[in-house]
Amino acid sequence: MSLAQRPRPEPDRDSAPWWEAVRRHELTVQRCDGCGTLRFPARTVCNRCRSRAYAWVPARGTGRVYSWVVNHQVFMRSMADEVPFPVLLVRLDDGAEQGDDLLMYGNLTGGDVAGLRPGLPVEAVFVDFDEETTLVQWRPAG
Repeated sequence: MSLAQRPRPEPDRDSAPWWEAVRRHELTVQRCDGCGTLRFPARTVCNRCRSRAYAWVPARGTGRVYSWVVNHQVFMRSMADEVPFPVLLVRLDDGAEQGDDLLMYGNLTGGDVAGLRPGLPVEAVFVDFDEETTLVQWRPAG
């Protein structure tokens, strides 16, 4: 399916640098310059120390399934061929090592819905839908 038939992401002031990195097939997260906390999604202020200083840093693109939902309803006719439609909530390894809950959503690709389980190792996959839009999806690692 082409992205023209799907809802498109709309970058905002905080997320635009992340979408630009994804377009280059780079997974990044914010790191607070005040306390070093990693955070995603992007935001202006650190939840831990309230600092407004941050940098975008590379993430490894690996994690573990924290939770998921499998959509069996056809909410958009243009996506009918994608049902069931699994959406994963992934706990990134980068955050887990620092004790931060660094969570990212994405669709499952290259795996079977029946094989989903908590803690399943996954890796990021970049899917180019057109010249302007790339999405991050997740596949079982290995």
